[in-house]
Amino acid sequence: MRKRIVAGNWKMNTSLEEGIALAKSINEEVKASKEDIGVIIAPPFTHLTSVKEVINTERICLAAQNCAAEAKGAYTGEVSASMLKSLGVKAIIIGHSERRAYYGETNEILNKKVKLTLSESLKAIYCCGETLEERESGKLFEIINSQIVDGLFNLSNEEIENVIIAYEPVWAIGTGVTASSDQAQEMHAFIRNLVNQKYGGKIANEVKILYGGSVKPDNASEIFGKEDVDGGLIGGASLKTSDFLSIINA
Repeated sequence: MRKRIVAGNWKMNTSLEEGIALAKSINEEVKASKEDIGVIIAPPFTHLTSVKEVINTERICLAAQNCAAEAKGAYTGEVSASMLKSLGVKAIIIGHSERRAYYGETNEILNKKVKLTLSESLKAIYCCGETLEERESGKLFEIINSQIVDGLFNLSNEEIENVIIAYEPVWAIGTGVTASSDQAQEMHAFIRNLVNQKYGGKIANEVKILYGGSVKPDNASEIFGKEDVDGGLIGGASLKTSDFLSIINA
């Protein structure tokens, strides 16, 4: 049975002091949650070192929200996967729709980031998702197929085992609109089948696929109850301890 995971993506929110307080609060509350549920938090870069000091890293996985597409060099303002590893980061979110939309990150660029992340023995949380226009035009499966194939399918069997896939319909991120549980299951099953076709049934059955897009305490249980949904990548609701814990408990 696949381990369930709830990951909190803080995005560009919280001051350092607020972030430390949030991390402490989550750390305290997670102690009482089920240990078979994996918990990940991804604070801003500026918070990583301080947050690591106040969480139980055996229970909570520290993640970064992005990394550079190069290992090192003259790339002002960038942060490499190896630098993040040196801070104690264990996973990196790659390909969030905001990175794709606002910063023009292509599947090819994201594939480089995935490869660099895995080369540092870190987990890659690889995001995919379609826009409302793409869904309404019937291109949703074509888009997801391209994002998965171009972004991941040059990985070895050993490498793909260290990838967590996050399906986040762009039209549901931060909008208050959530994909129905059936819509989420349909796409998660499609993604798992793609992995099956490329890597076989054993890996497909083990790969974890998270849902993201306006997940809240009142809809988490229904979404997470679907066969191919292995948890969630949570945005806004991860900034409030009670909401985040309610989603973990769901």
